[in-house]
Amino acid sequence: MKKIQVLGGGCSKCIILAEEVQKAADALGVEIQLEKVTDYKQIMVFGVMTTPALVVDGKVMFSGKVLKAEALKEYLI
Repeated sequence: MKKIQVLGGGCSKCIILAEEVQKAADALGVEIQLEKVTDYKQIMVFGVMTTPALVVDGKVMFSGKVLKAEALKEYLI
């Protein structure tokens, strides 16, 4: 099971990214543990300056954009 974290203050883009990640996982049949990190002190630990950001198993994959489920699949395989 992959640990997925969506970093952001809870804005609409952060919510959409979390939803798209879940859609991608469901489409692939992959089990994930999805966590929304909204505390900026925790976000800063990752060195992220723009949100939303996607973290997979502790590694920042990207920040500052929202990808659709189809594009997110590559991060979940």
